[in-house]
Amino acid sequence: MPDPRAARFGEVLAVGEFRSLFAAQLVTVMGDQLARVALSILVFDRTGSPGWAAAVYAATFLPDLLGGPLLSGLADRYPRRTVMVSADLARVVLVGLMALPGMPLPVVGGLLVVVQVLNPPWNAARAALLTHVVSDRQFVSAMGLLSMVVQSGQVVGFAGGGLLVAWLGPHGALATDAGTFGVSALVLLAGVRQRPAAAAPDVASSAGAGSSRGRAWWSLVRGGMLLVWSDRRLRSLVALGCVSGFYIAGEALAAPYAAELGGGSVTVGLLLGAFAAGSVAGMALLARVPEVYRRRLLVPLPVLACAVLLGCAADPGLVVTLLLFTISGCASAYNLVASTVFVQLTPDSQRAQAFGLAITALRVSQGVGVVVAGLAAERLGPHLVVAFAGALGTVAALAACDSWRRASARAPGPDAASGPGTGGARLS
Repeated sequence: MPDPRAARFGEVLAVGEFRSLFAAQLVTVMGDQLARVALSILVFDRTGSPGWAAAVYAATFLPDLLGGPLLSGLADRYPRRTVMVSADLARVVLVGLMALPGMPLPVVGGLLVVVQVLNPPWNAARAALLTHVVSDRQFVSAMGLLSMVVQSGQVVGFAGGGLLVAWLGPHGALATDAGTFGVSALVLLAGVRQRPAAAAPDVASSAGAGSSRGRAWWSLVRGGMLLVWSDRRLRSLVALGCVSGFYIAGEALAAPYAAELGGGSVTVGLLLGAFAAGSVAGMALLARVPEVYRRRLLVPLPVLACAVLLGCAADPGLVVTLLLFTISGCASAYNLVASTVFVQLTPDSQRAQAFGLAITALRVSQGVGVVVAGLAAERLGPHLVVAFAGALGTVAALAACDSWRRASARAPGPDAASGPGTGGARLS
């Protein structure tokens, strides 16, 4: 019988290969946040345009929408450590070129797009590789630690990014970011064992030159799409993840919400920090919950993440608003459970491709949520927009939770998915 107890973080960190993945994730996340600050400052200094500075910042997220579905499958066709190291080394060169003084801004923008397109295959390879690095019992705790690294790294990177850019200058900060990718590649080469490609040999070997390679690539992309679409559990988990497109309204409107509350930049930081801190705390708690109870929380937590924002309709003061945002962030940690279950339910040969597609859907929902919330705030007070988004999100979460409940009930049982380290799953 598998041990129902969740692994402690210390137990997971005792795994040498996981420590290497953890370190690689940490340095790249912090470097990326530093680069985003540096690019915004660099563009604003050269153009004097806040609009261009914001556009460049937004461009650091958009290429993921292309790289997710089209390139994540590389981590199934080729050894996953090779994919991660290759992406890191390519980004060393590309970001190093961006750091050169006098580099024309259009060239910087083009290099930036290529750099960001490499993120999805790196992340997909890391998520799929993790299933072979840790045991079944350690998997959720490991995912939780990596997710907390992303959240905490973003907070630290944004908080300290301005100071570092002021000290190093935009070009020095970009050079530092290039260095973080080099460190990541070295850590992975030294600490993670090379494993063969996960895709079946006949699929991987069919990637010959010309049209054969194109057919093999499209076959993997199409296969990942069919896998997610044909399995009700996977579809339901993606729908649960997309609920984030509603409760993200609080983050999207942090600046106007702070102004409405009579605060300035400090209040903006508090609002953003409340959600991030709640998310980290929620992931830390969920990672310690036994498996049998953890999956049950997939039903109430998405609803809570949205429903708590209804309290913003009363236009409460800063303290209550921060409390509401913290609770929403804490409940949003259900995505940790959704993502780990999603990975466990996908066969190893298609795990990276399917994960990349799921992350793309998540990013699209969040992007749409940010845009819609911003447009709505042109006519309504930010507190009303957040409350309305919470109401719509509650309805969407209830529907997604019902879909997951029904799909889970139809599954053959807990053994329908093989453990994350076994390399396969039986899908309904």
